[in-house]
Amino acid sequence: MRNLIRIIFEGALTNLKRILFASDRVTDLEMRDKILNGNVEPTQKVAENSCIGCGGCSNVCPTGAVEMIDIETPVTLMEGLEKTQIPRLNSLKCINCYYCHDFCPIYALFGEAATIHPNDVGLAETDIKDLMGKPFKISEDKVAFISQFLSDKTIIKNKNSKKIGEGD
Repeated sequence: MRNLIRIIFEGALTNLKRILFASDRVTDLEMRDKILNGNVEPTQKVAENSCIGCGGCSNVCPTGAVEMIDIETPVTLMEGLEKTQIPRLNSLKCINCYYCHDFCPIYALFGEAATIHPNDVGLAETDIKDLMGKPFKISEDKVAFISQFLSDKTIIKNKNSKKIGEGD
């Protein structure tokens, strides 16, 4: 009985401290103000500079949460590959299946950080021109599986024009 009274008293004291002194607060006051005022900036979902605009993420998305949008000025990534679109992720439609991330050729073929992520893309800064010149070592069946979702198959053609393991 004595232990039960002690537990109740400690619980009441802990809750009183939380209410009066905001102890055990996970979110700081600055973040709370941002949340209450609607000024919270969502995390970046697409690394636009590193994206090659192939449309693989859009084609593989089961809910249509990834939409390809045109960019103002097309970017030439390498001979025969020009980026004209980048993906936009609609978080309300996204079910976090990570297909967009897993089918991104930057991740799937080259093993670099993917340029799209349902939660936060983080620092996905990749030198695309340098990366495209490198051969990649993956099985032909994986290349065939991934390539069926790509709108632009230039990357796959580039792989087939070089022998696997061949240097620059």
